[in-house]
Amino acid sequence: MNAYLNNISFYLPENTLSNADIERDHPEWSIEKIAAKTGISNRHIAKQDEFSSDMAVSAATIFFNETDVDKEDIDYLILCTQSPDYFLPTTACILQDRLGLNKSIGSIDVNQGCSGFIYSIGLAKGLIVSGQAKKVLVITSETYSKFINKNDKSNKTLFGDAAAVSLVSNECSGFKAKIEDFVYGTDGSGYESLIVKNGGSRFKLESGEDIIDEGNFQKNNDNLYMDGRAVFQFTNLVVPELVKSSLIKNSLSIDAIDKFVFHQANKFMLDKIRAKLKIPQEKFIFNSENIGNTVSSTIPISLRNLFDVEEFESGQKLMIAGFGVGLSYGATVLTIN
Repeated sequence: MNAYLNNISFYLPENTLSNADIERDHPEWSIEKIAAKTGISNRHIAKQDEFSSDMAVSAATIFFNETDVDKEDIDYLILCTQSPDYFLPTTACILQDRLGLNKSIGSIDVNQGCSGFIYSIGLAKGLIVSGQAKKVLVITSETYSKFINKNDKSNKTLFGDAAAVSLVSNECSGFKAKIEDFVYGTDGSGYESLIVKNGGSRFKLESGEDIIDEGNFQKNNDNLYMDGRAVFQFTNLVVPELVKSSLIKNSLSIDAIDKFVFHQANKFMLDKIRAKLKIPQEKFIFNSENIGNTVSSTIPISLRNLFDVEEFESGQKLMIAGFGVGLSYGATVLTIN
């Protein structure tokens, strides 16, 4: 049995954070400098009282309005988020009720970040191929902005909030994108490179303080911390090998891939990966200039935008790859039927 990625819709919060806004708070970072370093000009930011479940509901409302998918046919719900509404219960269970889905469905949260979309559609495919489900609603929803310290100019420039809804099913419809074989990777030794340290069971009673070095904000354990150099080194090392492994797993050459849609970390990092793999510019997608790094939603948003502007023919292939927090990575190929 095959599994197909049929449809994608997404939601972006109304509030935005532009490079001009960041420059106003951090005059040492000009609009041009931010754009040159990240390739990002604007980000969408969730309202103070808007959380992952709210964005997921908004994205799902758009999804059901845009497609002819019947809610009654959904038999499994996967929510990928690292900013759940509560420590427990799973936010997916809350979404089942808020979306008016059947009570006879499975609902789980996947705590995964930048590789989360890959992992989630991999789980969805497994459910379908094993006969446990026929139509799996995969939602990615993240509000990293709520983890970012107000003095952290580096992470401010990168991350935006968003939610995306994708349908993975046993039927070939919509995009008609057959999901091929997956490759995965994990290197937990680098977990501290991208982390919100306080708030879980290990450090739930801790209270973080801003650490300042020579007048510059470094980190606060209550907030998102990223060692940019370490994450870049990890990405530069594993992603080219990930691509090669995915090609081998799917018995393809790199020339057989028509488009490469990778996690939209930042333009500098993606340009380095593209150059290392010698991928032609016209085959490589960068889609985050006006939305920022939306973590697990970057790939589905990029795919939806790509399908909106390009007509794909039967047999064409897209490689999608995610990598980051964990540290984790994964890739697969989509074949247009």
